[in-house]
Amino acid sequence: MRRTARLLTGTALAVGTAALAAAPAYGGAAATRPVRAPTGSLEVYPSTAIPGGQVTVNTAACGDKGGATGDAGAVGAGVFTLAPTTHQGEAIGQFQVPPSAQPGTYEIVAKCAEGSRQVTGDLVVALGAAHEQMQPRGSLKTGVGGALGPDPVQTAAGVTALAVAAAGGTWLLHRRARGDGI
Repeated sequence: MRRTARLLTGTALAVGTAALAAAPAYGGAAATRPVRAPTGSLEVYPSTAIPGGQVTVNTAACGDKGGATGDAGAVGAGVFTLAPTTHQGEAIGQFQVPPSAQPGTYEIVAKCAEGSRQVTGDLVVALGAAHEQMQPRGSLKTGVGGALGPDPVQTAAGVTALAVAAAGGTWLLHRRARGDGI
């Protein structure tokens, strides 16, 4: 009886925990709002860019009227300015990813003009269509040959030679089976 009670209690506890974990943290219209980054961080948009692409960064860490100096030196873009806006006390700035940027993840830094507050965000540089690797095309001269070469006349001659050889071999096997000899 005790064992069954423990089993049932454990199962009920697991089901209750799973139900609580699956339930939304808050409901209604608030659930449809986009999730904003915490006040002490630097938002990077787009978070994945291609070399030569434009990137926008913003932060609310510097207060309502605080600008900031951005540093994208890790990716090779240098220093840029984040200017204060009226949009929820954010400072916004832009920079361009250099065309020579290599794929990888880079830390972008912003230092508030007032005070010594510093916030960071990550930028992922990915290769775009212009930088994709070229795939090899065509045939290689290895000396082995291929089933179908680039010259249709040579292909036809090869197929004809194989057909004649097959017919001759069949004829010889047939004569031998009849006992005519070779």
